[in-house]
Amino acid sequence: MSGTEIQMIVTGIWQTVYMTLVSTLLGYVIGLPWGIALTVTGNDGLHPNKAVYRVLDIAANILRSVPFLIMLILVMPLTMFIVGKTYGSTATVVPLVISAAPLIARMVESSLCEVDHGVIEAAQSAGATNFQIVTRVLLGEARVSLISGATITVGTVLGYSAMAGTIGGGGLGDIAIRYGYYRYQANILWTTVILLVLLVQLFQFIGTMISVKMDKRHI
Repeated sequence: MSGTEIQMIVTGIWQTVYMTLVSTLLGYVIGLPWGIALTVTGNDGLHPNKAVYRVLDIAANILRSVPFLIMLILVMPLTMFIVGKTYGSTATVVPLVISAAPLIARMVESSLCEVDHGVIEAAQSAGATNFQIVTRVLLGEARVSLISGATITVGTVLGYSAMAGTIGGGGLGDIAIRYGYYRYQANILWTTVILLVLLVQLFQFIGTMISVKMDKRHI
């Protein structure tokens, strides 16, 4: 493998990590409050509201049902409006966030619903407000599960970023498509595949390590 190819792959690694982390972070900016709202307005929530829950629930189901490659195409006008172009790693962040947000919302909802109702009732008996229960009890008790969910989300977003390579999204997926597939350079194809697997394993390891530390602190 030539020096130019190595440099290209190094750049691809950086672009993939950039797309994955930025998209996950922005996805949580939307998905975390979305998931909290689903939990709070649910039948067993702190403030049940069927109408609000139904709207949020349907929106999450619809967005999660759209395959990422289709999402890439559907949001191109929005991507062009926000970024000014529809190709490259920064442009790919837009559809990645839109696809990640409902997934995150569901994971957050699932994690918060696992919190023991006895703990919530104890906080209510102590006079805690709904806001305090959400921020201190729900998020605090579910932190290990939330971190595990974040780890899964990072891996999923990384996989989505690789798919974006089919339309010039940048990163390792783009390199795999342009050089490994179209130009039949098997060495580059396998290198990118191995690197993608290693990145997923790295994020998984970091997430698991954080979860274990948080769990020990809880004990």
